[in-house]
Amino acid sequence: MDIVAKVNELVETITKDEKLMAQFKKDPVKAVQGLVKGLDLDDEVLDKLVKGIQGKMGADKVAGALSGLKKLF
Repeated sequence: MDIVAKVNELVETITKDEKLMAQFKKDPVKAVQGLVKGLDLDDEVLDKLVKGIQGKMGADKVAGALSGLKKLF
């Protein structure tokens, strides 16, 4: 499985659904398990997915904030 591609897919899915976003913030592992329930993933892969999603979402927020700052100047 291409973890980077899966992370990107899951980030897109999570950010488009407010309920899913709230669930991910509350319990990220459970939220991701619900999204990949057809796949047999061990805890290590699941943990990598969660950390990748959190990292990508954090990077996207930073990029958005920097973009907003550029508009001020």
